This record gives sequence, structure tokens and C-alpha cells, in this order.
Amino acid sequence: MKQLIASIFHEHRGCYGYRRIHCELQKRGLKFSGKTVRKLMQQLGLKSPVRLKKYRSYRGNMGLAAENILQRQFKAEAPCEKWVTDITEFRAGGQKLYLSPILDLFYGEIVAWETACRPTEELVKRMLNKGLESLAEGEKPLLHSDQGWHYRIKSYQSALADRGLVQSMSRKGNSLDNAVMENFFGHLKEEMYYRRDYRNVEELENAVNEYITYWNQKRIKLSLGGLSPVEYRTEYQKAG
Repeated sequence: MKQLIASIFHEHRGCYGYRRIHCELQKRGLKFSGKTVRKLMQQLGLKSPVRLKKYRSYRGNMGLAAENILQRQFKAEAPCEKWVTDITEFRAGGQKLYLSPILDLFYGEIVAWETACRPTEELVKRMLNKGLESLAEGEKPLLHSDQGWHYRIKSYQSALADRGLVQSMSRKGNSLDNAVMENFFGHLKEEMYYRRDYRNVEELENAVNEYITYWNQKRIKLSLGGLSPVEYRTEYQKAG
């Protein structure tokens, strides 16, 4: 039993705590309590890492701020109904790397993302274009962000309006209004960034891309019944 727990833990790069390992064991037909799994993990010295803080892109009252339409209603009834976005910062080899993703609130999949060495307008533009290209005809998700300058400039807001997407923004300085995106960044950094020393941004960028693919395709979510976002999307599409 301990060997299997250790195998699952290392298969998922040390990312899984006892709840996810318990869920994975259940998927494999093994019936152990969460308490037993936690105890065995403690005996093995296996634990998941701890999170730290985020990049802030707020630059005062430039541009137009949108209303907080999302209002912390993070549950979506269908894919492409509610999207959230933000930017986070990494450091490696004396340089910085910025990640700009879009997350679908229905199943937690990262539907589009871009990375760059500077948090520019172009970074967000490329990400948004990828997200818009993924939409089928008639899909017009609400797109929520913080009040960072990238989301207040005319080009960004015009791109949303041209496709009929409604923009929503967190209240100033209130990270809980975008808690799901914050939660993703927390997992990303604790599971693949704080655990390693990256020699340069190229190596780090590759690791970020690999992790997002892992997040989408393999990493189970307890809220999705022990399925990954892609597995859940596949089951949803079959049922529809």
C-alpha cells in the first residue's frame, strides 16, 4: 500500500495531497479511508508544498473599469459560459517570465495561455486571440479579470465587444473576486516552480507549458468527481 501511495505521489510530481491520492486509489478500486492514506503519507514523509504571493498589474485609474458582474459566482452551468484571466510572474536565471492564461469555470481547463519575458499588451492580446479562436459560433463567455491595466485599455475592451463578450472586473484590491484564477496560480507555483531551480527562462517556460498540459489532461479535480478537466469535458460532450 505504501509503495502504491509513493508511486502515485511521484507520478504526479509530488503535487497530490492525501485527498487526491485517496481519490486516485478509489478510482483503482482500492477502498481505504482518507485518514489511513494521510497517516501512511506522514509515515513516508510525503507532503505537498506551500504557496506564496502573486504579481500585481494595477497601475491606478487608467482606462475604463468594468463592473463586477461575476460577483464571485464561480459555478458555471456549461463550457464557455464564464472565463477568468490574470497574469502571474516567475523568475529564473536573473530574468522574469510572465504567464497569461484563460480558465473556463465550468471544468477548470486552461483554454488558452501565453508566456513572455515582459507583461506587455501584446502578451494579453495573443492570449485573448487564442481564447477567441477556440470559441464555436454563438459562444460568448463572460470574461472576468482584476483591474490590471492590460484589461482597461481600449484594444482589449474593443476585442471583447467585437465578439460580443461581456467584460467583468474584480473590485480594486480584492483578490477573492478572482479566487479561482488565484487558486490555479497557487497550485502551479507550489507544484512546479518552488520545487526546482530553473537555469533560465527557456527552461522555465517549457516547464510551465508542460504543467498546464498536465493540469488539463491528467491532474484530477475532486470537484469533478476525480476526473481531469479534459476527461470531464469529454464525458460532458458524450452525455450531450
